[in-house]
Amino acid sequence: MIFQRDGRLIFQYDDEQLWIEPWGQNALRVRATKESEMPIFHWALLPVTENTAEILISDTGAVIVNGKIKAELDNNGKLTFYNQKDEVLLEEYVRNRKEYDEHKPGARPKSFASALNLEAREFKPILKGDYELTVRFESNPREKIYGMGQYQHPFLDLKGCQLELAHRNSQASVPFMLSDLGYGLLWNNPGIGNVHFAKNLTTWQLQSTTIMDYWICAGDTPSEIVEQYGQVTGTVPMMPEYGLGFWQSKLRYQTQGELMEVAREYKRRGLPIDVIVVDFFHWTKQGDWKFDQEYWPDPQGMVEELREMGIELMVSIWPTVDHTSENYQEMVEKGYLIRTDRGHRIAMDFYGNTIHFDPTNPGARKYVWDKVKQNYYDYGIHIFWLDEAEPEYSYYDFDLYRYHLGPNVQMGNIYPVKYAQTFYEGMESEGQEKIVNLVRCAWAGSQRYGALIWSGDIHSSFTSMRNQVAAGLNMGLAGLPWWTTDIGGFHGGSPDDPKFREVFVRWFQYGTFCPVMRLHGSRDPHSAPLGTSGGGICTSGADNEVWSYGEEVYNICAEYMRIRERIKPYVRSQMEAAHERGTPVIRPLFYDFPQDKQAWEIEDQYMFGPDVLVAPVLEGGAKTREVYLPAGTKWVNAWTNEVFAGQQTLVVDTPLDQIPLFFREGTRLPIRG
Repeated sequence: MIFQRDGRLIFQYDDEQLWIEPWGQNALRVRATKESEMPIFHWALLPVTENTAEILISDTGAVIVNGKIKAELDNNGKLTFYNQKDEVLLEEYVRNRKEYDEHKPGARPKSFASALNLEAREFKPILKGDYELTVRFESNPREKIYGMGQYQHPFLDLKGCQLELAHRNSQASVPFMLSDLGYGLLWNNPGIGNVHFAKNLTTWQLQSTTIMDYWICAGDTPSEIVEQYGQVTGTVPMMPEYGLGFWQSKLRYQTQGELMEVAREYKRRGLPIDVIVVDFFHWTKQGDWKFDQEYWPDPQGMVEELREMGIELMVSIWPTVDHTSENYQEMVEKGYLIRTDRGHRIAMDFYGNTIHFDPTNPGARKYVWDKVKQNYYDYGIHIFWLDEAEPEYSYYDFDLYRYHLGPNVQMGNIYPVKYAQTFYEGMESEGQEKIVNLVRCAWAGSQRYGALIWSGDIHSSFTSMRNQVAAGLNMGLAGLPWWTTDIGGFHGGSPDDPKFREVFVRWFQYGTFCPVMRLHGSRDPHSAPLGTSGGGICTSGADNEVWSYGEEVYNICAEYMRIRERIKPYVRSQMEAAHERGTPVIRPLFYDFPQDKQAWEIEDQYMFGPDVLVAPVLEGGAKTREVYLPAGTKWVNAWTNEVFAGQQTLVVDTPLDQIPLFFREGTRLPIRG
């Protein structure tokens, strides 16, 4: 049975309900369930105020049109999506045994009958539970697919990839895909599962759910699609001024005195610095959410002196609560901690037995913010590093954990959104307008809560650096334009190792042309702990300031810090575009040059805003590298001022102090002082 109600097209057969309705410009939201009523969760999507579309129901099925997108629904419940040119964008995959009489209205041609007996929307009941969901679409083998968040591999084009719909340290599943066929699709369900972008079939799978929910839009260009997605899921706030420059961090400043001496040294050297970081285990115990006064005796004085130097202080917060924390028992009693369905309530055992607070519970969000406000925010600390945001578990047994909103397998990927929301809403309630917090994970919609994502605890190598290029570009296409890495990588690397110094320099140059330029890492060798309790129990990495790597590296890094400072007006304009339209700060070449077919093939270069082409050096010992210049404009080598026609590949010299950099003709940026 097909009918319309409340502006939506509805298909009902046996126990399945299918809803198709307009949701934003050129877009449709599609939901299906076998529950008695459609579950109402918006998840990543914002409510829409206008909900009108053209709906036509006939003997053969129905059509719903919203701007540039059209969905056809046949009498058997199969969906096919078209653009305004009547070209197929996406089609459900159906292969079943049913033989339809071709003389009956709406009959499927017999050539589609199949002994495979596969339906497009398969709700497989879980005994004593809900449903395992599989959704199948026809696959165009030549399609290119981008977005989906951050995965640790070098592939920008995700066609042929299998991706886990789950978060891990350095993996952020943000299930919005951009297709070169001219559509975008958000898998609007935070449950744990997988997606396979196979050559023969595209399959989305969830371990447990009550609903299928996705949003699909059509657009003539990648920018139109990404910006339409930003309209329905939200955009980032405006980046504060201190977010535009250089951020200094290491594992870990062990005392207030050590951190302050580093900040003063940057100022003595005349180096531009906007943010410095107090990393983890500055606290008494996990879940106390306060400074250990033995090592950090005067937080307010520290903040005030730093601010006089023009430096903002960022402080690390973990969501973990130690069983011996002063807040543990109260949080248990009030239901503010995640639960385990089996065994003891322990999710991590890093420096203590801990469990995470549950930000899906509004009461828990308020409780944690109140502690943070009292012990950090009231000292003047207005930027936080929200670590462990996946959340990270000692063992990723997703079916073990249960939240206020339900079992982890059904909604676990929402955790980093709610974690960011905890701080965003708390800071907003204090009157703060420009809010940014560094978060180690994200899901769709995290951006509207001021989430700056970084790529987690990655390895310190050229191979890892190459992976981050793909990760950052796909993260931007997935609607999260604020993204950064640990310059130099996190795990390993000695400042005295010549090979690592090369990695460090090349990463530093790349980081200069990322949305946020941030130095961090756990360098070798580590130092001993300062004590046996509180903030003294954790080790620290080797020095990680720009002067820690020798004179040659220092001089190069100092110049790139000054470059970043000089191009702040350009960076600010890109942050405005991200705030106003959801535009990625860094994006693949095809985003700005969609008509250039070769631009879709380039995966190791990118645009930094619309006018700067960046080609990072991603191999050790490289003396040259190839750079493709897109068609449609002339290009100027930022280092030599040579002008080149577009639609050609150059071989560019790569001395250690230069990252290949080109401007659109007519663009002027003060790269050289």
